[in-house]
Amino acid sequence: MLMAEFPAGDEGLLTKKRAALVQRSFLASIGQSLSLLNYLRVDQGIDIVQDKVATKQNANLVEALIGAVYLDGGLKPCKELVNRLVWSHRVEAWKATNYKGRLIEYCHSNSYDNPVFHTMNVTGPDHDKVYEIHVQIGDRKFPSAIETNKKAAEQTAASNAISILNGID
Repeated sequence: MLMAEFPAGDEGLLTKKRAALVQRSFLASIGQSLSLLNYLRVDQGIDIVQDKVATKQNANLVEALIGAVYLDGGLKPCKELVNRLVWSHRVEAWKATNYKGRLIEYCHSNSYDNPVFHTMNVTGPDHDKVYEIHVQIGDRKFPSAIETNKKAAEQTAASNAISILNGID
């Protein structure tokens, strides 16, 4: 599908597009639109209404649904399901920005050192951690970002660094 959509696309472009289509947040939005959590039975100790847990489980359920259709009916019905659930919403997935990847590309294209992401602080109980992360490029340190998961904190820190490097802030 990607090759048909981007026949002249290089490996880098195709990798970015594929990664966006299987990103947890995108798959979770599909699961949420289908109300898949209503069909999930979980242990009483799991707080399924917590955003972090719900996002992960919605994404897992979409993957499981695709896998189940493949195992039950084979490639043709699985491809039809992927077309309907994922491919039809591809433009939405591709709008999401991978700031960490953009920052790495920016550094490479400007002959800067690779960005290094430092975890400055982690607080909260295991089920509700908060991460503080800052990015450093060479000797230059950029402002910290604080988010409820490490990946989001890295993305926000990278976005902050890009804004500063581009002179926006």
